[in-house]
Amino acid sequence: MATSSPGFISVFDMLKIGVGPSSSHTLGPWRAALHFIHLLKKEDALSQVKALDVELFGSLAKTGKGHGTDIAMILGLSGEDPVSIDSREIAGKIDKVNTLHKLNLNATYSIDFDPASNIRFLTADTPLLHPNTLRLIARINPGKTIEATYFSLGGGFIECVGETQTSDNKEAQGFPYPIEKTADLIAYCSNRNCSISDLVLANENFLRPEKETFDYLAQIWAVMRQSIYEGCHTQGILPGGLNVVRRAAVIHRSLIGEAPYNNYEEWQAVLSGKTYSFADTIKWVSCFAMAVNEVNASFGKIVTAPTNGAAGVIPAVLQYYITFHQVQDPKAIARFLMTASEIGSIFKKGATISAAMGGCQAEIGVSSAMAAAALTEALGGDYRQALMAAEIAMEHHLGLTCDPIGGLVQIPCIERNSMGAIKAITACQLALSGNPADAKVSLDNVVATMWETAKDLNHKYKETSEGGLAINVSINLSEC
Repeated sequence: MATSSPGFISVFDMLKIGVGPSSSHTLGPWRAALHFIHLLKKEDALSQVKALDVELFGSLAKTGKGHGTDIAMILGLSGEDPVSIDSREIAGKIDKVNTLHKLNLNATYSIDFDPASNIRFLTADTPLLHPNTLRLIARINPGKTIEATYFSLGGGFIECVGETQTSDNKEAQGFPYPIEKTADLIAYCSNRNCSISDLVLANENFLRPEKETFDYLAQIWAVMRQSIYEGCHTQGILPGGLNVVRRAAVIHRSLIGEAPYNNYEEWQAVLSGKTYSFADTIKWVSCFAMAVNEVNASFGKIVTAPTNGAAGVIPAVLQYYITFHQVQDPKAIARFLMTASEIGSIFKKGATISAAMGGCQAEIGVSSAMAAAALTEALGGDYRQALMAAEIAMEHHLGLTCDPIGGLVQIPCIERNSMGAIKAITACQLALSGNPADAKVSLDNVVATMWETAKDLNHKYKETSEGGLAINVSINLSEC
């Protein structure tokens, strides 16, 4: 069911459950593959497919191997659901296809498929309408082909070229609170004398019963907190060949000591029952963020918020809010996520949330702005202070490049999530102690500046691994 319209992006779309390590390079292509299966079904051609090729262009070609784009395509074409799949089974499923050179299309029709030759990373610089472009080509007997081209827009959003974007929901007939810019949001909140989350909830209520929205956000938080908990309790080496040691568990153990617990709830009770120094509080926030992104880097289950590469920022700040401000109300947690989602949607409409289009400012910067606004409202700030916090957070991420070493979402990506979370908390405190009327820069100013910066940024720093740390740090990749 479509939930987005030109003036509204639902929290169901902005915050999505998926598998790491990248929303644009893993989740987006995965969803494109599922969409292609749907197209083949519509053409009544699924059972007639004799061969299938995948062509990857731009950033998908240059860093797709490290981001697991080939793995995502295999899983999507196999009909696997990124929300419900058991991530522990992914390696076995991929090994089977690589060994047998057979793919069960939509888990039903077996075709010959060798990933080494049927998935093509076309790295030559080719003029593209979007830096994340992929094409799927199905060869049908006798001599017929069906193909589709997709753009992976960031955050797991995709566009099928030539397909009219439609919606079967009521907002297509006139959504009540369309928001394109912060100025629209300010006008609505001012006229209704409401918070950002109040407005978001009113929007969501137009689409579905309120309980469904709260139930969905409870599910979102359940996945977020599980990724924090899992990352805090998992040691070892991250996959991909960089031999990056997982650090969240080490930091976690140094902070929590030998306190007994058996699950997240008991663990949370231990955390909330202690008093921490400023230094330890900072360590905890960094630990939460890194834990999520170590899970993400291991093809684990996370929430795209708004992307996979930046998936640790919002959970870390939300866990900080829960732990250090003694919050237990599920509705308060849901409202935190609603506010964050609205800020993310403003950036998506006015700029981008794709590192391949805007560098890391579009991922860590946006997630930090989202978290800053959400925390500000949660701690009692009004909508203007929340927007001020979002502006501060993004202002200090402007120009941040995306230069992953080895094309992997590990260095510097994991640490950047901890930095984004800390900046969000700092931005919140500045906004709560400031007067929005005195602010010289609006969030709309920053969104526009971020987009201009994105367009000016050299392509080397847009998730190509052709500049910055990706070429200036010499690391021997054992299997990248």
